[in-house]
Amino acid sequence: MANTYPRQAGESAASLKPARKRGRGRVTPYLFIFPWIVGFLVFTLGPLLFSLVISLFDWPIVGQVHFIGFGNYTEMFTQDPLFWKSFGITLKFAAIFVPLNIIVAMGLAILLNQSTRGNAFFRTAFYLPSVISGVALAMIWSWVYSGEYGILNFFLSLVGVQGPDWLNDTRWSLVAMVLASLWGQGAMMLIFLAGLKGIPKDLYESASIDGAGTLRRFVSITVPMLSPTILFNLITSIIAAFQQLTLALVLTGGGPMKSTYFYAMYMYENAFKYFRMGYSAANAWFMFLIVLGLSFLVFKSSEAWVFYEGEMKRKPKRNARRRSG
Repeated sequence: MANTYPRQAGESAASLKPARKRGRGRVTPYLFIFPWIVGFLVFTLGPLLFSLVISLFDWPIVGQVHFIGFGNYTEMFTQDPLFWKSFGITLKFAAIFVPLNIIVAMGLAILLNQSTRGNAFFRTAFYLPSVISGVALAMIWSWVYSGEYGILNFFLSLVGVQGPDWLNDTRWSLVAMVLASLWGQGAMMLIFLAGLKGIPKDLYESASIDGAGTLRRFVSITVPMLSPTILFNLITSIIAAFQQLTLALVLTGGGPMKSTYFYAMYMYENAFKYFRMGYSAANAWFMFLIVLGLSFLVFKSSEAWVFYEGEMKRKPKRNARRRSG
């Protein structure tokens, strides 16, 4: 009996060491992500919640703050014609830019996916505009679009076409914004290119043996296998369209006659020109809800047209059961 208690005490002390090590092992991963959590709370979630709060206030930069509830939202919808004008222009821009962005990026990716010489050079050349700053990009396009010495009108004159004053003509200013925005789709092109590299070549070879032509292979193999990539790029294009600001701010300042007065510019001016921080925050939350709603609709529709490799489709089975019943 005299030797029992020391042995039990030694065993209990020994059993505590692995438990302490396990406890430290559980804490260690959280220590690694702790800086990111702090940064997310301070620089992302905190400002996000603060903007929601100030959207309920009359919040000038200098002056007294007043709580007005949903007054900013009421004014935005019922008393501010610039809100509807800028929102309509942004919707029109998005309706043109988003499909063209997908088509151009996918087309370039398909061309660069061919095994030809010089592909590395062209990939770099097409990707380079996406890493140029927005202001530098706008300065380049201001030279391209210049009515007097612009390179675009110069090439048009070579074929006998008199080019318009792109940035000062209300009929062409929005088109000019779309074309300039398409020039920076290099990152999206690389995403499509990565998706194309993931398509097994056996599928194309089998389809060729069965007599499928180029168009048939594109419709039946390339598009379905790229559909998850198309979904991702579609969402990012919608977000980019609603955030369009720098090009219009530098090239036209929203003109001529506010034909390029995008919603992001409207929101920017309310904050930093008229110093109405609460009203601008309400503008931002409306844009957030619109983008969220459009993204939700795209995700819901993706159930009908997005194909994931190895996924079993449930809808045909349900239809078959209904028919058999």
